[in-house]
Amino acid sequence: MRSELINVNHSGNKSVRIKHIDNNRLISSFHFHDMCELVWIERSQGKRIVGDHIGNFEDDDLVLMGPNLPHIWQNDKSYEDLDDKLVKSTVIYFSIDFFSLLTDDQSVLTLVEDLVSRASRGLAFEKDTSRKVKAILLGLEDNDGFENIVAVVEIIKILARAKDFKYLSSITFKNQYDEKDSNRINKVYQFLMKNFHNDIHLNEVAELCNMTPNSFCRFFKMRSQKSLTQFINEIRVGHACKLLQSEDYSIADVCYASGFNNPTNFNKFFKAIKGMKPSEYRNRLNS
Repeated sequence: MRSELINVNHSGNKSVRIKHIDNNRLISSFHFHDMCELVWIERSQGKRIVGDHIGNFEDDDLVLMGPNLPHIWQNDKSYEDLDDKLVKSTVIYFSIDFFSLLTDDQSVLTLVEDLVSRASRGLAFEKDTSRKVKAILLGLEDNDGFENIVAVVEIIKILARAKDFKYLSSITFKNQYDEKDSNRINKVYQFLMKNFHNDIHLNEVAELCNMTPNSFCRFFKMRSQKSLTQFINEIRVGHACKLLQSEDYSIADVCYASGFNNPTNFNKFFKAIKGMKPSEYRNRLNS
Protein backbone atom coordinates (compact mmCIF):
# COMPACT_ATOMS: atom_id res chain seq x y z
CA MET A 1 0.00 0.00 0.00
CA ARG A 2 1.34 3.45 -0.89
CA SER A 3 2.23 5.48 2.16
CA GLU A 4 0.30 8.63 1.38
CA LEU A 5 -1.60 10.60 4.00
CA ILE A 6 -3.70 12.23 1.30
CA ASN A 7 -6.50 11.69 -1.22
CA VAL A 8 -9.42 10.99 1.09
CA ASN A 9 -11.79 8.84 -0.91
CA HIS A 10 -15.46 9.23 -0.01
CA SER A 11 -16.30 5.98 -1.80
CA GLY A 12 -19.86 5.01 -1.00
CA ASN A 13 -20.22 8.12 1.20
CA LYS A 14 -18.54 6.33 4.08
CA SER A 15 -18.30 8.29 7.29
CA VAL A 16 -15.22 6.34 8.41
CA ARG A 17 -12.16 5.20 6.51
CA ILE A 18 -9.17 3.33 7.94
CA LYS A 19 -5.81 3.14 6.19
CA HIS A 20 -2.80 1.06 7.20
CA ILE A 21 0.61 2.22 5.98
CA ASP A 22 3.49 -0.22 5.74
CA ASN A 23 6.31 1.00 3.53
CA ASN A 24 9.91 2.16 3.56
CA ARG A 25 9.13 5.87 3.21
CA LEU A 26 6.43 8.30 4.24
CA ILE A 27 5.07 10.07 1.18
CA SER A 28 2.94 13.07 2.04
CA SER A 29 1.94 16.23 0.25
CA PHE A 30 0.75 19.45 1.83
CA HIS A 31 -3.03 19.16 1.84
CA PHE A 32 -6.29 19.54 3.71
CA HIS A 33 -9.76 18.01 3.44
CA ASP A 34 -13.19 18.06 5.07
CA MET A 35 -12.67 14.99 7.28
CA CYS A 36 -11.18 14.62 10.75
CA GLU A 37 -7.88 12.72 10.53
CA LEU A 38 -6.25 10.69 13.28
CA VAL A 39 -2.63 9.67 12.64
CA TRP A 40 -0.81 7.12 14.76
CA ILE A 41 2.87 6.68 13.90
CA GLU A 42 3.79 3.14 14.89
CA ARG A 43 7.29 3.51 13.45
CA SER A 44 8.78 6.52 11.67
CA GLN A 45 10.56 9.81 12.33
CA GLY A 46 10.58 13.17 10.66
CA LYS A 47 9.04 16.63 10.45
CA ARG A 48 5.40 17.66 10.42
CA ILE A 49 3.63 20.92 9.67
CA VAL A 50 0.11 21.25 11.04
CA GLY A 51 -1.45 24.66 10.48
CA ASP A 52 1.29 27.03 11.64
CA HIS A 53 2.91 24.39 13.86
CA ILE A 54 6.33 23.09 12.83
CA GLY A 55 7.69 20.15 14.78
CA ASN A 56 9.02 16.60 14.88
CA PHE A 57 7.24 13.27 14.98
CA GLU A 58 8.53 9.89 16.12
CA ASP A 59 7.38 6.40 17.12
CA ASP A 60 4.02 6.27 18.95
CA ASP A 61 3.01 9.82 18.05
CA LEU A 62 -0.76 10.25 18.04
CA VAL A 63 -2.26 13.36 16.42
CA LEU A 64 -5.86 14.33 15.65
CA MET A 65 -6.50 17.02 13.04
CA GLY A 66 -9.86 18.65 12.36
CA PRO A 67 -11.43 19.37 8.97
CA ASN A 68 -9.62 21.73 6.61
CA LEU A 69 -6.51 21.97 8.79
CA PRO A 70 -3.57 21.97 6.33
CA HIS A 71 -0.75 19.54 7.11
CA ILE A 72 2.23 17.63 5.76
CA TRP A 73 4.35 14.83 7.25
CA GLN A 74 7.79 13.95 5.88
CA ASN A 75 10.64 11.68 6.93
CA ASP A 76 14.00 13.18 7.84
CA LYS A 77 16.72 12.34 5.34
CA SER A 78 18.70 10.72 8.17
CA TYR A 79 15.79 8.32 8.69
CA GLU A 80 15.46 7.57 4.99
CA ASP A 81 19.18 6.71 4.86
CA LEU A 82 18.86 3.99 7.50
CA ASP A 83 19.29 0.44 6.21
CA ASP A 84 16.40 -0.83 8.33
CA LYS A 85 14.07 2.12 7.73
CA LEU A 86 10.43 1.20 7.90
CA VAL A 87 7.28 3.27 8.05
CA LYS A 88 4.27 1.82 9.83
CA SER A 89 1.26 3.95 10.56
CA THR A 90 -2.51 3.85 10.86
CA VAL A 91 -4.69 6.71 9.66
CA ILE A 92 -8.38 7.03 10.47
CA TYR A 93 -10.61 9.51 8.65
CA PHE A 94 -14.07 10.22 10.02
CA SER A 95 -16.69 12.81 9.16
CA ILE A 96 -17.84 15.39 11.67
CA ASP A 97 -21.41 14.05 11.44
CA PHE A 98 -20.33 10.44 12.12
CA PHE A 99 -21.82 10.33 15.61
CA SER A 100 -25.00 12.13 14.63
CA LEU A 101 -25.70 9.14 12.38
CA LEU A 102 -25.34 6.79 15.37
CA THR A 103 -27.13 8.58 18.18
CA ASP A 104 -29.25 11.58 19.13
CA ASP A 105 -27.91 11.63 22.69
CA GLN A 106 -27.04 15.29 23.11
CA SER A 107 -24.43 14.66 25.83
CA VAL A 108 -22.50 12.39 23.46
CA LEU A 109 -22.82 14.77 20.52
CA THR A 110 -21.66 17.72 22.64
CA LEU A 111 -18.59 15.78 23.78
CA VAL A 112 -17.64 14.91 20.19
CA GLU A 113 -18.35 18.43 18.94
CA ASP A 114 -15.97 19.77 21.58
CA LEU A 115 -13.28 17.31 20.47
CA VAL A 116 -13.67 18.33 16.82
CA SER A 117 -13.55 21.99 17.79
CA ARG A 118 -10.29 21.50 19.69
CA ALA A 119 -8.90 19.39 16.85
CA SER A 120 -9.27 22.40 14.53
CA ARG A 121 -5.84 23.38 15.92
CA GLY A 122 -4.43 19.85 15.85
CA LEU A 123 -4.09 17.80 19.04
CA ALA A 124 -1.00 15.77 19.98
CA PHE A 125 -1.82 13.21 22.68
CA GLU A 126 0.64 12.12 25.34
CA LYS A 127 1.76 8.61 26.32
CA ASP A 128 -1.21 7.54 28.44
CA THR A 129 -3.82 8.21 25.77
CA SER A 130 -1.49 7.03 23.01
CA ARG A 131 -1.04 3.72 24.84
CA LYS A 132 -4.82 3.17 25.11
CA VAL A 133 -5.45 4.01 21.46
CA LYS A 134 -2.46 1.96 20.32
CA ALA A 135 -3.92 -1.16 21.92
CA ILE A 136 -7.09 -0.72 19.87
CA LEU A 137 -5.37 0.20 16.61
CA LEU A 138 -3.15 -2.87 16.70
CA GLY A 139 -6.30 -4.97 16.68
CA LEU A 140 -7.84 -3.34 13.61
CA GLU A 141 -8.26 -5.44 10.49
CA ASP A 142 -7.88 -4.36 6.88
CA ASN A 143 -11.56 -4.83 6.13
CA ASP A 144 -14.36 -2.38 6.91
CA GLY A 145 -16.21 -4.74 9.20
CA PHE A 146 -18.45 -4.08 12.16
CA GLU A 147 -15.57 -4.53 14.60
CA ASN A 148 -13.66 -1.66 13.05
CA ILE A 149 -16.61 0.71 13.40
CA VAL A 150 -16.94 -0.22 17.06
CA ALA A 151 -13.18 0.30 17.51
CA VAL A 152 -13.33 3.79 15.98
CA VAL A 153 -16.20 4.74 18.29
CA GLU A 154 -14.16 3.57 21.28
CA ILE A 155 -11.11 5.53 20.09
CA ILE A 156 -13.10 8.74 19.66
CA LYS A 157 -14.56 8.27 23.15
CA ILE A 158 -11.03 7.97 24.59
CA LEU A 159 -9.83 11.07 22.71
CA ALA A 160 -12.89 13.12 23.70
CA ARG A 161 -12.28 12.41 27.39
CA ALA A 162 -8.48 12.68 27.32
CA LYS A 163 -6.77 15.45 29.25
CA ASP A 164 -3.16 14.67 28.29
CA PHE A 165 -2.90 16.57 25.01
CA LYS A 166 -1.32 19.72 23.66
CA TYR A 167 -2.44 22.02 20.89
CA LEU A 168 -0.25 22.16 17.82
CA SER A 169 -1.39 25.12 15.75
CA SER A 170 -1.86 28.54 17.33
CA ILE A 171 -5.29 29.82 18.24
CA THR A 172 -4.95 32.64 15.71
CA PHE A 173 -4.17 30.40 12.72
CA LYS A 174 -6.64 30.54 9.85
CA ASN A 175 -6.43 28.41 6.72
CA GLN A 176 -5.72 30.86 3.90
CA TYR A 177 -4.95 28.23 1.26
CA ASP A 178 -6.90 27.12 -1.77
CA GLU A 179 -6.18 24.14 -4.03
CA LYS A 180 -3.92 26.16 -6.33
CA ASP A 181 -1.96 27.46 -3.35
CA SER A 182 -1.53 23.95 -1.98
CA ASN A 183 0.25 22.75 -5.09
CA ARG A 184 2.67 25.65 -4.99
CA ILE A 185 3.28 25.71 -1.25
CA ASN A 186 3.78 21.95 -1.23
CA LYS A 187 6.88 22.39 -3.40
CA VAL A 188 8.19 25.02 -1.01
CA TYR A 189 7.53 23.04 2.17
CA GLN A 190 9.06 19.86 0.77
CA PHE A 191 12.13 21.79 -0.34
CA LEU A 192 12.57 23.53 3.03
CA MET A 193 12.07 20.35 5.05
CA LYS A 194 14.72 18.58 2.98
CA ASN A 195 17.25 21.41 2.78
CA PHE A 196 16.90 23.37 6.03
CA HIS A 197 20.43 22.34 7.10
CA ASN A 198 21.89 24.09 4.01
CA ASP A 199 22.09 27.76 3.10
CA ILE A 200 18.74 28.67 1.56
CA HIS A 201 18.39 31.70 -0.72
CA LEU A 202 15.16 33.57 -1.36
CA ASN A 203 15.61 33.47 -5.13
CA GLU A 204 15.75 29.68 -5.34
CA VAL A 205 12.64 29.29 -3.18
CA ALA A 206 10.70 31.92 -5.17
CA GLU A 207 11.61 30.11 -8.41
CA LEU A 208 9.78 27.02 -7.16
CA CYS A 209 6.55 29.03 -7.44
CA ASN A 210 7.59 30.93 -10.58
CA MET A 211 7.42 34.19 -8.64
CA THR A 212 9.65 37.18 -8.12
CA PRO A 213 11.23 37.30 -4.64
CA ASN A 214 8.99 40.21 -3.54
CA SER A 215 5.82 38.54 -4.79
CA PHE A 216 6.79 35.28 -3.16
CA CYS A 217 7.47 36.92 0.21
CA ARG A 218 3.98 38.46 0.20
CA PHE A 219 2.39 35.19 -0.93
CA PHE A 220 4.24 33.08 1.63
CA LYS A 221 3.58 35.35 4.61
CA MET A 222 -0.10 35.75 3.77
CA ARG A 223 -0.59 31.97 3.54
CA SER A 224 1.74 30.65 6.25
CA GLN A 225 1.36 33.73 8.50
CA LYS A 226 5.15 33.69 8.93
CA SER A 227 8.08 35.18 7.06
CA LEU A 228 10.29 32.75 5.14
CA THR A 229 13.17 33.41 7.55
CA GLN A 230 11.00 32.72 10.60
CA PHE A 231 9.66 29.55 9.01
CA ILE A 232 13.14 28.21 8.24
CA ASN A 233 14.42 29.06 11.71
CA GLU A 234 11.50 27.20 13.30
CA ILE A 235 12.34 24.09 11.27
CA ARG A 236 15.97 24.39 12.30
CA VAL A 237 15.21 24.93 15.99
CA GLY A 238 12.77 22.01 15.94
CA HIS A 239 15.49 19.80 14.50
CA ALA A 240 17.94 21.10 17.11
CA CYS A 241 15.51 20.11 19.88
CA LYS A 242 15.53 16.58 18.53
CA LEU A 243 19.34 16.41 18.44
CA LEU A 244 19.67 17.90 21.91
CA GLN A 245 17.97 14.82 23.31
CA SER A 246 21.17 12.87 22.60
CA GLU A 247 24.41 13.43 24.49
CA ASP A 248 26.27 12.22 21.39
CA TYR A 249 26.08 15.76 20.00
CA SER A 250 27.76 18.80 21.51
CA ILE A 251 25.91 22.12 21.41
CA ALA A 252 28.21 23.18 18.56
CA ASP A 253 27.44 19.96 16.66
CA VAL A 254 23.72 20.62 17.03
CA CYS A 255 24.17 24.20 15.86
CA TYR A 256 25.78 23.32 12.53
CA ALA A 257 23.75 20.14 11.94
CA SER A 258 20.58 22.22 12.22
CA GLY A 259 21.65 24.70 9.56
CA PHE A 260 22.92 27.61 11.65
CA ASN A 261 26.21 29.19 10.57
CA ASN A 262 27.46 30.18 14.01
CA PRO A 263 26.67 29.57 17.70
CA THR A 264 25.67 33.19 18.29
CA ASN A 265 22.80 33.06 15.82
CA PHE A 266 21.89 29.59 17.02
CA ASN A 267 21.53 30.75 20.62
CA LYS A 268 19.67 33.88 19.56
CA PHE A 269 17.03 32.16 17.46
CA PHE A 270 16.70 29.16 19.75
CA LYS A 271 15.96 31.40 22.73
CA ALA A 272 13.53 33.53 20.70
CA ILE A 273 11.53 30.45 19.70
CA LYS A 274 11.88 28.19 22.76
CA GLY A 275 12.32 30.82 25.46
CA MET A 276 15.64 29.40 26.66
CA LYS A 277 19.15 28.67 25.47
CA PRO A 278 20.02 25.28 23.91
CA SER A 279 22.08 24.37 26.98
CA GLU A 280 19.14 25.14 29.26
CA TYR A 281 16.85 23.05 27.06
CA ARG A 282 19.22 20.08 27.30
CA ASN A 283 19.55 20.48 31.07
CA ARG A 284 15.76 20.38 31.44
CA LEU A 285 15.62 17.21 29.39
CA ASN A 286 18.28 15.59 31.54
CA SER A 287 16.58 16.59 34.76
